[in-house]
Amino acid sequence: MNADRFEDHAWADVVPEDLLRIYAPYRRDTFVGPRPALVLIDLYNVAYRGGPVQPETLLGQYPSSCGIYAHNAIEPTKQLIAASRAAGIPIFYCTSDNRPFAAPQGGGATRRKKASTAQRFADDYEIWADFAPQDGDVVIRKQRASIFQGTPLTSHLNLLGVQSLIVCGESTSGCVRASCVDGYSSGLHVSLVEECSFDRHELVHKMNLFDLHHKYADVMHVGEVIAHLDGMIENRVAAE
Repeated sequence: MNADRFEDHAWADVVPEDLLRIYAPYRRDTFVGPRPALVLIDLYNVAYRGGPVQPETLLGQYPSSCGIYAHNAIEPTKQLIAASRAAGIPIFYCTSDNRPFAAPQGGGATRRKKASTAQRFADDYEIWADFAPQDGDVVIRKQRASIFQGTPLTSHLNLLGVQSLIVCGESTSGCVRASCVDGYSSGLHVSLVEECSFDRHELVHKMNLFDLHHKYADVMHVGEVIAHLDGMIENRVAAE
């Protein structure tokens, strides 16, 4: 995206003009980097529990659900995955490592207290059926917020020659944010897909998108990213 449209994103209705002026030095052209991989952060069942309603109404029963925001992102995420498969880029998923004896007491992605009234199911941390991994995909189980922390992701990326990431998932303020920062800190170009990322509240989602966009990632619209992936297919065909 041209730098003139750098702020043409979800946060436009919540970020004041003085903050935009402070962050003006970060304005730049945004793009999908070379040799990308798709990274899908925590698209597991528990994020969708309770259906497409406001997350606040689910706090007692499904406190980890992102409700309507998770469900709104399903269709664009399906489109993104389909375009990534067609382009033949590597696809990585991550989910929580909740196996017995896997971590010491207190080890977890955040410092959030667990709700005693929350309903739990054996498949809470399985990938949502609409995004089911296929042969050749890699599912990484993690204990911390970032997909990089304590996992073999970096070695996998090196093996495949990946130089940049296309990131989406949940939550924008938590595991998505941590993964984007670690990706950038590892020397990778990071593109974060706006319509395919979500949180439990729109304000938190928008402000984290804003901050990540200006410092660590190129926040891009799903149509832009799909157009780039389609272009990769066209370039490959033209070269054959």
